[in-house]
Amino acid sequence: MAEQLQALPDSETPLDTTALAHHIQQRAPLYDKAQESHYNLISALHKSMRGSDPDAALYWFARMLDGGEDPLYVARRLVRFASEDIGMADPQAVQQTLAAWDVYERLGSPEGELAIAQAVVYLATAPKSIAVYRGFNAAHRAARRTGSLMPPAHILNAPTRLMKDLGYGKDYQYDPDTADGFSGADYFPGGMDRETYYQPTQNGYEIEIAERLRHWAASRARRQHE
Repeated sequence: MAEQLQALPDSETPLDTTALAHHIQQRAPLYDKAQESHYNLISALHKSMRGSDPDAALYWFARMLDGGEDPLYVARRLVRFASEDIGMADPQAVQQTLAAWDVYERLGSPEGELAIAQAVVYLATAPKSIAVYRGFNAAHRAARRTGSLMPPAHILNAPTRLMKDLGYGKDYQYDPDTADGFSGADYFPGGMDRETYYQPTQNGYEIEIAERLRHWAASRARRQHE
């Protein structure tokens, strides 16, 4: 504030209110962590990363820092963004954000802020997918609808003779010990049709995941008809 006051015109100079307002706007960022500006800027950061614009994302991150935002608040929001907006399109996104959080906690400001900026750029340039987010919500809806159904007996442990007599663990196949690491068994509750919740996109790593799922679905269908 003292620096700003020294830069103002003296009392003998006519006061240009327009220039003064511009000067204050440039030298004193309008930012209140408890008010609307706080939420506006984090929203701008999120949407810039979601829109794959690293330059705009870096700008809004810098604006938040210049306004006095706690960098750890941004770090926490980046972790959420990595899971919610990127997901399995780039599974490393969560690790990158956690690493940035850890670096900042070790170094503090200003050195640690660069690690968060690196994470911002990583997230902005990563492929995007909300397939896990959608799938998790769909699974929640199904769980609320079918919450009283027991797991199928073949995947239940049988530590007692009674449980064995009830069929717990009978004919269970240990997938990693099969020829191709896949048994094709049904893991849904008995009486419940198989449902698909996670539907990968054609973005990033999910392209490979989608191919695996197609291969397993074909293998499962083939084994059910053997």
